[in-house]
Amino acid sequence: MEDTPVTSETANRRTKRTRAQTAAAADADRTTKASGDNRGETSDRSDQSPNQAEFDDSFDDFEGPRSKSKRKRTSEGASAAAPVDGQSLIEVIKGNGKLISQVVKVWVEQYEKDSKPAMVGLLMMLFEACGAKYRIREEFLDETDVDDVVVALVSLARRGEVEDYQSSKKKEFKNFKDNLTSFWDNLVIECQSGPLFDQVLFDKCMDYVIALSCTPPRIFRQVASLVGLQLVTSLINVAKTLGAQRETTQRQLNAERKKHTDGPRVESLNKRLSTTHEKITVIDTMMRKIFTGLFVHRYRDIDPEIRMSCIQSLGVWIQSYPSLFLQDLYLKYLGWTLNDKNAGVRKASVLALQNLYEVDDNVPSLGLFTERFSNRMIELADDIDISVAVCGIGLVKQLLRHQLLNEDDLGSLYDLLIDDPPEIRRAIGSLVYEHLIAQKSNSSQSHSRGNDDDSSEVHLGRMLQILREFSTDQILSTYVIDDVWEYMDAMKDWKCILSMLLDENPMIELTDEDATNLIRLLSASVKKAVGERIVPATDNRKQYYNKAQREMMENNRRDVTISMMKRYPQLLRKFIADKGKIAPLVDIVINMNLELYSLKRQEQHFKTVLQLVKEAFCKHGEKDILRCCVKAINFCNTESRGELQDFAQNKLKELEDELISKLKSAMSEVAGGDDEYSLLVTLKRLYELQLSRYVPIESLYDEMGDFLKRFHDLDDEVVNFLLLNMYLHVAWCLHSIINSGTVPEESVRSLLAKRSTLFQHLEYYYLETLPENQGEGKGGNKLACRVCTVLAEMWCLFRQTNFASTNLDCLGYCPEESSVQKFWKLCEQQLNISDETEDEEVQKEYVEETNRDAIMIAACKLIATDAVPKEYLGPEIISHFVMHGTSVAEIVKHLIAVLKKKDDDVSKLFLEALKRAYHRHTVVALESNDYSLAGKSFQECKDLAARLSGMFVGAARNKHLSDIMKIVKDGIDYAFIDAPKQISFLDGAVVHFVSKLPTPDRLEILKDVQKRTENVNTEVDPSGWCPYITFVDGLNDKYAKNEDFQVAEEKEGMTVRRRGRPRKSRNLQGKKLFDEQSSSDEEDSIQVSDKDAQDEEQQEDDDEEEPLIHSIRSSSKLRSLRVSREENKGQRRAGDFGQATENVAASRTSGPSS
Repeated sequence: MEDTPVTSETANRRTKRTRAQTAAAADADRTTKASGDNRGETSDRSDQSPNQAEFDDSFDDFEGPRSKSKRKRTSEGASAAAPVDGQSLIEVIKGNGKLISQVVKVWVEQYEKDSKPAMVGLLMMLFEACGAKYRIREEFLDETDVDDVVVALVSLARRGEVEDYQSSKKKEFKNFKDNLTSFWDNLVIECQSGPLFDQVLFDKCMDYVIALSCTPPRIFRQVASLVGLQLVTSLINVAKTLGAQRETTQRQLNAERKKHTDGPRVESLNKRLSTTHEKITVIDTMMRKIFTGLFVHRYRDIDPEIRMSCIQSLGVWIQSYPSLFLQDLYLKYLGWTLNDKNAGVRKASVLALQNLYEVDDNVPSLGLFTERFSNRMIELADDIDISVAVCGIGLVKQLLRHQLLNEDDLGSLYDLLIDDPPEIRRAIGSLVYEHLIAQKSNSSQSHSRGNDDDSSEVHLGRMLQILREFSTDQILSTYVIDDVWEYMDAMKDWKCILSMLLDENPMIELTDEDATNLIRLLSASVKKAVGERIVPATDNRKQYYNKAQREMMENNRRDVTISMMKRYPQLLRKFIADKGKIAPLVDIVINMNLELYSLKRQEQHFKTVLQLVKEAFCKHGEKDILRCCVKAINFCNTESRGELQDFAQNKLKELEDELISKLKSAMSEVAGGDDEYSLLVTLKRLYELQLSRYVPIESLYDEMGDFLKRFHDLDDEVVNFLLLNMYLHVAWCLHSIINSGTVPEESVRSLLAKRSTLFQHLEYYYLETLPENQGEGKGGNKLACRVCTVLAEMWCLFRQTNFASTNLDCLGYCPEESSVQKFWKLCEQQLNISDETEDEEVQKEYVEETNRDAIMIAACKLIATDAVPKEYLGPEIISHFVMHGTSVAEIVKHLIAVLKKKDDDVSKLFLEALKRAYHRHTVVALESNDYSLAGKSFQECKDLAARLSGMFVGAARNKHLSDIMKIVKDGIDYAFIDAPKQISFLDGAVVHFVSKLPTPDRLEILKDVQKRTENVNTEVDPSGWCPYITFVDGLNDKYAKNEDFQVAEEKEGMTVRRRGRPRKSRNLQGKKLFDEQSSSDEEDSIQVSDKDAQDEEQQEDDDEEEPLIHSIRSSSKLRSLRVSREENKGQRRAGDFGQATENVAASRTSGPSS
């Protein structure tokens, strides 16, 4: 970027006569004005002009708040500046803008009568628009040097005597920018018949505008850039008008010449043509002057708003006046600013390019530019700013339409189909649809294709070709469908999709993979049509629809139902045995309008559908299929009406009876020595049904308990579902008792008996046997997790606080402390299972119910709901805060927040948790000779202390100061028990909390710790006492630093003490106005300019080392994307942990020191 602009050397070459005249005029004016009116005036005396060093060093002063000078009118030049109703030009611009056109006309008339007073008024308006009051004497207008005036204006800005109208929040200035540009636009239009070409008026204005645009004050650059850019835009409009006149004149001249007559008519046309051409040439010269003098500097201004306005204007110029601006000399600036650090500037450049590529006639002239910057355009599709990325994708879409990109360059773009921001996914979906599905392009080949290419079958075929890339992952294919659905009408062509699936078109043959993808597409498309989400929302907000949207969705639901009413049973019957297809097919039922079956007299089709869903439920055993079937059956029971509802309820009763009968039969078969598979599948079906409704299995409950008692060698998965079904039955029985108006004693006794049976299995068998017998098998792990979660749910369900002071007080239950300890021992074993073992189960069903997160949630729920006393389980849970990755840590963090809200004594829990973690470390250090394991356990203890102490920051630190002090003092007492065996507790835990105390309290702690060792010889066991010495030295160093800091403050701040935030250090050297060197000598092509662009990029600030664009992810990586925990995979730090390990090892032999 450029250095701070300086005044041109003409400022140093003024003649003595000019300086004398200006100074004399200023002196004479001062004698005629009161001293109070002189604030807005500045003389041009040479001794008052700032020198070059002052000019360069003054930049910092312009960025702070400016003092506002009073705006007072000057009597001289008032006639020129106030042509309407006594208002000056600047007052008209500050107003509502209605008088601008009239004011401009009056001003032009005055200029044509007497140019100097009018010119003075116009320049004064320009200066006042910049916020400065400065007057030029009419008689010295021609001799006054532009640079002298600009230097004087900069001096005013340095003294704070300027106002910022453009950025003002005042209501009266809200239209200032629009009015200012409107004034100059009207001025150019009004002058196009005369003053525009006198080479005086606008030459003088352009000189001042360009000079002001290169000054350090930001407001000067903003206003000058605004005016200069608008001048070019207005000149383009005049040039276009003249160009049309020139073409008309040329046609007339050609017509006259065809008559072979040379007379006055031809001579007049020739003269008119020559004059028009000269005017266009003059205008082109004026535009080039502003471009080279203003644009090439301001497009890289330090102010992003100025840069953005430059790029926006350039885009308008190129689009509206391509004969001059549509060439590489100007296009390269749009390409360079694609790398701007500000998102708004990048977006302005992209939008400008979109408008250019929209016009087919521009594309040939953009060939070299496209070749040079196409890679950068593709990268913008993954820009860090979402709005820029969306615009970048739209630009790439236009390049593809013109066939300006290679297919090989687009692989990374398609990966964005599963990006997080939905805006980017939608934009990529539009690109995929237009380029790959609809295959829209501007080539002649695309126009020659017939209507068959736009048929739904063709579009669906191309969509299936895309979905083949994601067939192995249903989640990814759902993302792709969601992205493209909005643009692809073929996805809503229900009849076409059904016809393809039922093989009604002999010309279309679907493979098994394509049929699966098409069914997924159909199910997802139906959900989208009725307003359901098929992809999780990033903000988890509930969707709200207006009345029109709801009506549209109901119409879509009606269309889906009518289209599928007769063919849907055929689809179910065809794919009922295919477990990969039946689940999404059955899921369609819940998005249909079941009342239409009665209105259309299609009751038989409804009955057929319900019968087929029931058959699918009894035929399959996979979780997804079972849940879809249960959801569909429940939906038919609640949403159907009349006879159809009775039929659905009867089918549900039949299903329950069949399940109970099959369960009895399967249990008998297993008891007789048969295989357990039938029992397992039946239990899974019963479990899925019980999740949503009560199933009467009272007669089977006791049999299931006896079955568990008699057969201890059952498969773990069978035991899982036996326990789950027993728990759900108990929960439903409790639910019915609570919701009943009376308290039936028989039901309560029955429930207590069932609860005792289940607790007998959970507490007195599995809690005893599982911790001892659990091996490395994954099934054992799964059963242990299930026992933990079911037992925790039972304890929460029957916690005493639920039934205290009620008629159901007898249902309250609190487990014995020994049971809680056994429960946590089993939980701890599951939490310590290696990540590799758990990852092997990711693809298994119900894994989300039997992983670490489920275990920790179950344990935390016991504390949060007061189901068990927190004195034992609370510290144990908190001691595992940092041991098992991010997701478990978030669960524990939420528990701590709940305990704080309940005003529990968290300090006691924190200290006890630290003791438990430290105890685990001492056990590892004593039992293992592996220093890395001991180091890892000690580091976990330190990490826990750092995480817990980190909760006392800001206002919380002052609020909980007494809790912090209690943790520190009790921790010190614990560390000195049987010292030095536990002395490393100071360095591992206490030190993190000491740092949260104020300096006086730290000093008190330091004295207390030193006092404890006054009569102890620490030299006897130096390695054992090493953590103590480290702890004391650390406190001494911190106290010494704080003391030195306070002494320095007292010396420096004895006289004045500031309040509030400390001041920022001032940059005495001034800010850099530009980041790159000036480039006024422009090359004529992009190839020549590439070297300059590279040089400019090398000179960018050091703080821009981080790339603007995130690296685009590889397609193969994204396609293998799976839902995974955000955990640290065992990457625990086990490095140096001080002398703690040596301390523990030494304490085994040395004992306490005397």
